[in-house]
This record gives sequence, structure tokens and C-alpha cells, in this order.
Amino acid sequence: MNSVATLLVGVAIFVGIIGIVVPILPGALLSLAAILVWALEEQSATSWVVLAAAVVLIGASQVVKYVVPERRLRESGVPRRSMFVGVLLGIVGFFLIPVVGMFVGFPLGVYLSERQRLGTHPLAWASTKHALRATGLSILIEFVGTALAAAVWLVAVLFLV
Repeated sequence: MNSVATLLVGVAIFVGIIGIVVPILPGALLSLAAILVWALEEQSATSWVVLAAAVVLIGASQVVKYVVPERRLRESGVPRRSMFVGVLLGIVGFFLIPVVGMFVGFPLGVYLSERQRLGTHPLAWASTKHALRATGLSILIEFVGTALAAAVWLVAVLFLV
């Protein structure tokens, strides 16, 4: 693979990582697809090992990002319904307020659902904070898995291929 194509793969991986933090693109999937394209083009033992490592790292992060925060939400008493309402309002907010609408809509949806369920501001706000922490943890887990896959790819490109 020539250096321009390799650079474009690197840019796609980077954009994927940004897509995890700013959830506009399917970040981990984009990064994995870029590594797959690189491996298909390289057709070497190293590229297949890197692809396998990326699949394991990103795949594991996709599983863990749901399991760990879900368990913490259950322990704190935040129901799935509140998270669902938060996601719905986050999607609506994304279209109503470009760029930041999702970050306004999600907490507002969770808060309103919890306020209706629990009845008081302090309890609803506490649940909303739990939901925000769980969401942040989920993003962090996916970010770490994808960043590790990107690091494996970068080491291979710089030192092995």
C-alpha cells in the first residue's frame, strides 16, 4: 500500500475515534473498516494479525460498553425506560439544535422521565447523574478499545510493514 493510501487509512481511523467521542459517525466500526481495508490491501501475515487484534479489541469493547454501564445503572435504580426516553430526546435534540442538541436532549430526556417516575427534583437529578456517568463510561470503554486497535495498527505500519 502506498504512503498516501496508508495516510488515508490513518485519517479514517482517526475520524472513527473522533466519532466515538462526538457520536455522529459509527466510530469503532469506521476504524475497524479502515483497518480491514488496509489488511486487504497489504495481504501480509502482519496485516492479518493486526486485523485480528483490532477485531478482538473493538469487539470486546463493544460488549463491555453495554455490560458494565448497564450493571451500574441497575444497581443505581435507573430504569431502561428513562435511558430510552433520553436517547429519543437526544435524537430529537440532534436535529433541532445542530452539533450540541444530542448533549442537551439526552440528559433532559432522562431527567424528565425520572422526574415523572420519582416525583422530586433531587431524586430525578441523582438518577440523571447516574445515567450520564454510565454513558460517559460506555464512551470511554469504546474509545479505549478503538484507540488500542489504532495503536496496534500504527505500530505495524511504522515498524513492521
